[in-house]
Amino acid sequence: MVERRIPNPMVGGSSPSCPATKEEKIMNKLLSVYSHAKTELNKVIFPTKEQVRNAFISVFIVVTVVSLFLALIDAIMSFSLSTIL
Repeated sequence: MVERRIPNPMVGGSSPSCPATKEEKIMNKLLSVYSHAKTELNKVIFPTKEQVRNAFISVFIVVTVVSLFLALIDAIMSFSLSTIL
């Protein structure tokens, strides 16, 4: 059985005799996107200050170690090439 609904005359676009305008459709889409984004942001678990600090320290240490390793390799190659040439 098909459910039949009576159009709401107070809402534009709810009746075939008063279709929604293009601006109303765009506004409805924007409101829908906004409400979905707000719902998704409520689901996000943001890191604590301690977690951010620990991640920063870890990244800083790894970058420092890698850069020191590459500087050492560069110095060794520069020294070996200067003695050969």
